[in-house]
Amino acid sequence: MSLAHLLLLAIVQGITEFLPVSSSGHLILLPELTGLKDQGTILDVAVHVGTLGAVMLYFRADVLRLLQGISPLLKGNLKDENARLAFLLIMATIPVVIAGAALKLLDLVEVLRSPVVVGWATLVFGLILYWADRTGKETLAAPDWNLNHAVKMGLWQATALIPGASRSGVTITGARALGYSRSEGARLAMLMSIPTIMASGILLAGDVIAEANWAIAKDASIAAAFAFAAALIALSLMMRLLRTVSFTPYVIYRIALGMLILGFTYF
Repeated sequence: MSLAHLLLLAIVQGITEFLPVSSSGHLILLPELTGLKDQGTILDVAVHVGTLGAVMLYFRADVLRLLQGISPLLKGNLKDENARLAFLLIMATIPVVIAGAALKLLDLVEVLRSPVVVGWATLVFGLILYWADRTGKETLAAPDWNLNHAVKMGLWQATALIPGASRSGVTITGARALGYSRSEGARLAMLMSIPTIMASGILLAGDVIAEANWAIAKDASIAAAFAFAAALIALSLMMRLLRTVSFTPYVIYRIALGMLILGFTYF
């Protein structure tokens, strides 16, 4: 794959991963709109791994807390705040891991990679985000996160396996519906991305090793590096904007994009 194609792929992923507009949906649409060859799921996951590095760097204080919580968690000490955070992230990740494994076993991953699915998911989940953002209270912050909320947000995150739904979008939707503020909901959504993307990265490594396709591995590494840089910039801008701006602009974009996709698909 050419360097220009990898750069374009990484920029699209980096900019859209943390915005509630569905990076996966945009990656699927990229070959449809440009005429370029479909990059496939391996490169899709590779650029997601690149964005993982960005979120870990941006939220490095929280990541350090997670690492410090591993030891007490293994000892069963959930009274430790860091261990409790690590435990809640694990519980929030279980639904998407189960759903992802089911889709893979049923061979439905590629079936869902279609413009029709992306179009409807972009539109419908955008409207749900608007509802949650307009009706949700802003009384909770990250320290209020509990097991009940973690599981509920985990179930929301599992729906993001539908291309176009947006992982950050649905988890933020869940957070806003529960009453978390916009910035705190986004923070929790970003932290939830860490174990989820790690799981995808492990599957990616397994696929690359199984295929022994080192050319794809090289392309994946380059794309991941570019995605890291783009994602770090996009994440920084979004977290600053959320202090003064609602999610309505993203919803408007999703509605317009969803209607455009469905218009081209059906007509």
